[in-house]
Amino acid sequence: MSGKVITIAQQKGGSGKTTLAVTLAVALTRAGKSVALLDTDPQGSLGRWFMARRAALGTAGMAFSTASAWGVAYECEKLRGDADFVIIDTPPKVDADLRPALREADIVLIPVASSHVDLWATEGVLDLARREDKAALIVLNRARAGTRLGAEVGAAAAALDVPVAEAQLANRVIYAETLGQGLSAIEGKASPQVRAEVAALLDEVLSALA
Repeated sequence: MSGKVITIAQQKGGSGKTTLAVTLAVALTRAGKSVALLDTDPQGSLGRWFMARRAALGTAGMAFSTASAWGVAYECEKLRGDADFVIIDTPPKVDADLRPALREADIVLIPVASSHVDLWATEGVLDLARREDKAALIVLNRARAGTRLGAEVGAAAAALDVPVAEAQLANRVIYAETLGQGLSAIEGKASPQVRAEVAALLDEVLSALA
């Protein structure tokens, strides 16, 4: 087995990297895929979510590991041998420490919240991804449908020389609430709208990886 690696990167903190990581991880496991998480962010939010999930459910249903920048390649080699997908959560910065996670990626997902500041912060990640010759996909997160700002950010993202996912994760409290519980927004009594938008995003990511 040689699993696909999804690296989630964004220079700006608070863009929703960890939320995107756990959302896709749970969606993949519910689709029957084996998943391994790799947390390279010293803040450790993904690791906290993983431990909270084990406490809540008794099992996380996926593998988990951590690594500093120099250990990413080694950990990925191990994890991709046992899992269909490896999802890497990275620190909110763009420097040499990010490059190992980009090198391992089959695709780089860049979450962008509904603000021009978040969009501006993608430039450094996109530059590094291009230098590593890696495919990238912008994912609009905490999107506000029907607002002028949301439309402006969406249009500006589409003007960049990189694909933008048609599926968006809306600005819903459920994403933050479930994250703190070790769960995903698509679990439990999730609304049909949440499940639909996550399913649509997963389909786009899988298509990009095909």
